Amino acid sequence: MNRQKKLMITAHCVLNQNAVVRDWERAPGAFNKLVKVLLDENVSIIQLPCPEMAYIGEERPPKTKEEYDTPAYRILCQHLAAPVVQQVADYHKNGYHIIGLLSIGKSPSCDTLGEKGVFMEELMCQLAKENIALKCFDIPESYLEGKDLETVAVLKNFLLEK
Repeated sequence: MNRQKKLMITAHCVLNQNAVVRDWERAPGAFNKLVKVLLDENVSIIQLPCPEMAYIGEERPPKTKEEYDTPAYRILCQHLAAPVVQQVADYHKNGYHIIGLLSIGKSPSCDTLGEKGVFMEELMCQLAKENIALKCFDIPESYLEGKDLETVAVLKNFLLEK
């Protein structure tokens, strides 16, 4: 068997900056340098859906957590998280190492370390019901693709932690 059995869950926009609010993108396509760290360590990637795109679409305006924190948005986040949680639980049950979650600092939906985003609150709640706790790595709001080598180095160390 050639499987490494190591997985990282990522916020959608780590792999697709086109999903970010217009003029807030920090890379032309993906966070290539961060993704390369995962690929170089043979870590597979589970990409989360983008709840903001699903809720409002590509031409959405910037919103705060308080503006997103509505019953309708929470229900959407719960529905979007459910199949991912099932997949992660199946991997976990079958001996895969879920290294953690690569999230977006200061995001109203996808922050995990500061004031948790709405989507991450719902995702973490469902994962907790499956007895799965994840280490989280928030990409700082200041991260710019190709200009922030410190964040790249910190992510490398994060992957090596047990």
